[in-house]
Amino acid sequence: MGGARTILDVPLVKDQVSVGLLTFYRQEVRAFSERQIALLQNFAAQAVIAIENARLLTEQREALEQQTATAEVLLVINSSPGNLAPVLDAMLEKAVRLCGAVSGALFTYDGERFHTMATLGVPAAGVEFRTKNPPTAQPGNVVERLLRTRRTIHTLDAMAGEGYLRGEPGPAVPEFGGARTQCSTYHFSKMAMW
Repeated sequence: MGGARTILDVPLVKDQVSVGLLTFYRQEVRAFSERQIALLQNFAAQAVIAIENARLLTEQREALEQQTATAEVLLVINSSPGNLAPVLDAMLEKAVRLCGAVSGALFTYDGERFHTMATLGVPAAGVEFRTKNPPTAQPGNVVERLLRTRRTIHTLDAMAGEGYLRGEPGPAVPEFGGARTQCSTYHFSKMAMW
């Protein structure tokens, strides 16, 4: 590819861990000089600093976004005493946006059944289906594991899960809105989000 004959690879290393690679090539067989190699190693060191700075700025921006979202939800709570709907809608909107998700749903659990409390970006047919068919615990499915472990469950591909392949609709119901990746979490107050 590109007729490369002489190749120089310079690792990008931070704290003795490889974070990348710079590759240079010539189409003719001709060694890079020591001076050129030193210059490219200097560029590699500069690239590591730039990558680290970008990572730190991204982390700071994400932390600020999360703090801002939390403050916005608290404002909704304060402005809606006794009215749960706008609070749940605000929480769901912030969570969906911050995670880069397309949709989300929030359910409460009464010890037997889940009840839809808020949705965002879920097609009307999906909301109707979930309202009529609340998520239920079946041996080994996401809901059963969520209730048993009380831990967040991250499903990379909902359509590849055993339950879906057996024809059991999971919490995300891929047929409604094309949901594929989902993250389900259970809070001890018996509230769940998908």
